[in-house]
Amino acid sequence: MAETGGTSGSGSPMDKVADIASDIGEYIRQQRNTAKISLRQLSKLAGVSNPYLSQIERGVRKPSAEILQQIAKGLRISAEALYVQAGILDLPTGGPVGDAIRADAELTERQKQVLLDVYESFRRENAAARPAAESSPAPDTVDTSDTPDTTPAANTRE
Repeated sequence: MAETGGTSGSGSPMDKVADIASDIGEYIRQQRNTAKISLRQLSKLAGVSNPYLSQIERGVRKPSAEILQQIAKGLRISAEALYVQAGILDLPTGGPVGDAIRADAELTERQKQVLLDVYESFRRENAAARPAAESSPAPDTVDTSDTPDTTPAANTRE
């Protein structure tokens, strides 16, 4: 039997590839506009031809990891951010703080990465300090057996 041209509800693999290409192209366009860089400027910075970059942004082409890395360099963002958008890498885990930083549209990719790095370094530092704090004696227990009693009641004779 021949198919009638309708698409199934789940979407074909080709549809999924087209969606990913469209998503990464839109993301690159947003990043380029945020950086106030023209398509031609990004083309030169990334070493990618102007027509090819235009096709990527329009979702006509799905770029390779190498091309994404060149584009990321031109945009001065992490290649990882583009890889996640392109479906090459899974979104990193990190809990609610990491998710909030990644979701903040007011921050650049570079600012997000710096914040995430600082946050993780604080967490590692605190985790390393925790076992040392747990093994030392509690600071509120003080041995006063050698200290003379100087309270007023101790100095009075009956």
